[in-house]
Parts: sequence; C-alpha cells; structure tokens
Amino acid sequence: MERRTSTLAVLCVVWSAAAAIQVDIPQDQYEFARGDNITLPCTFKSALPSPKLAVITWSAGEALIITYYHPSGDIDVDIKSEGRVSVDANINGGSGKADLKVSSVTSADNNKYKCHVQIPKDLGGKVADTATLTVLVAPSKPICKIQGTASYGQNINLTCVSEEGSPSPTYKWNSYDVLNNPRAHDPRTTDKGGILSLYNITKETSGFYICTSQNKIRSVSCNLTVSVLPPSMNIGSTAGIIGGVIPQSDRWMDAVKRLGLDVCFCLLSTIMGVKQQHAALV
Repeated sequence: MERRTSTLAVLCVVWSAAAAIQVDIPQDQYEFARGDNITLPCTFKSALPSPKLAVITWSAGEALIITYYHPSGDIDVDIKSEGRVSVDANINGGSGKADLKVSSVTSADNNKYKCHVQIPKDLGGKVADTATLTVLVAPSKPICKIQGTASYGQNINLTCVSEEGSPSPTYKWNSYDVLNNPRAHDPRTTDKGGILSLYNITKETSGFYICTSQNKIRSVSCNLTVSVLPPSMNIGSTAGIIGGVIPQSDRWMDAVKRLGLDVCFCLLSTIMGVKQQHAALV
C-alpha cells in the first residue's frame, strides 16, 4: 500500500510539472548592430488547452516596458519606449508566441530582458524567462597622428584611435616601403593599443603606414605617410664655409655625396663656383 501511494505521488508531481505553463526564450544572449530593427523571441505552452485570457509583459532590467492583453490586443507601453516597442503575440490553443519587437536599437537598449506570461488558473511552472541584449557599434573611422619629429635618430609614435565602437575595437598597424611594398616592422618596434612606437628612425623608416580598427561588426582604417628628414646642417659651420676657405674641398664634397646629402652638395658646389669666379677676377 505504501509503495502504491509513493508511486502515485511521484506520478502526480511529474504530471504537474509537465502540465504547468512553460515560458522560454531560446537563447541567453542576443547581439544586434546599432540601428537594427530587432525581435526577441518568446514562446510559451500552457497547461490549459485553450486559455481565455493571457497577460504578457516584457521588462528591461527592473523597468516594465510593455504589457499585452489577450484576446483584446490592448497594450500598455512605458512612455520612454512608446513608438519603438511592440509585442507580436499569437496564441493557438494552449501554446503561443509573445515576441518583443524593438526598432532602431541603440547602446541605451543594452539590458537583460524578461518575458513573463500570466494565464489565470495556470500559475505553476515556469512563468518567465530572460535574455541579455547587446547592441554592437561598428568602429568609427580612426584618427591617425604622428607624435614626435620624424628626423634621423629620433623616436616617434604613430597613434590610431576610433572614438566609438562596441565591443571596443582592436588596432593593427601595417607598414609599406616608399615603393608600396609590404614589409615587417623593425624588431625594436612595438604595436600596442593603437600606438606604433618607432625607435632610432632612419631613411629606411620612411614609407606608408596603415592602421586598421576592427571589432565583430566591421573594420575601418586610416593611413599616414612618414618621411624621415636628414640631419640638419649646423648653422655655424655653414656660415664658416661660406665666409672662409674650404680645405680639401673636393674630398669633403665627395664624402658629402656618399652620405646622400644632395642638397648640401648642391650648396657647396655653388659656393665653389662663386669662389673660382672671384679668383679669376682678381
């Protein structure tokens, strides 16, 4: 007798759990791009074969945003959400859907949403379910800048930043030589958080640099042209050259040419020409 009673009790519990209302949102998390018109799905199954009345509510966090009444179709909407949210409800027998629709989502819509279904005489079981909405924002076009002076032997930083993006974008720098051929970074170069640090730069550092800002929505880029300037001539030495005699001038100019300082060579050539003309006149 006791065994029969126990078996009956278990069967009653199983039957009650199976027969009670069950509300379900298929996923725990939903991600959409900013500006999308979205749907958060919600389904339910009642223990009643054909409920005459159902009250469906959706909340965002602790705030109730919309209530839908079946079968009248009447709704109550929070004033802040008016015109942007609606419930797409369809009840067929004891089951149905109660989807939440939101238009033009923004980052302000990031929240945990709850679908709650209340049917008179069917209050047991799982009457609500939740899901998290994350609104993704593509990176804005990054801004590229050079920090420091691009001259021989200096250290400079190339910076890259997008003012918006959710999730936060990652950054990557690529380098190309003056002939637009891709090249690897110098071993001393660091690329972290959108900052490319270049150390002890030389003319080989000159070229094109492209920064790519990327998250799961899309990627955008900006670019910089780096032209490394040769070391400036000392003004005092230049004045001395112009005003006085240039010892071993031919050998000195050959050395300058080997260094690739064409501008200096042209200047010295002009000076020598003037001095030779002056000597001829004397």
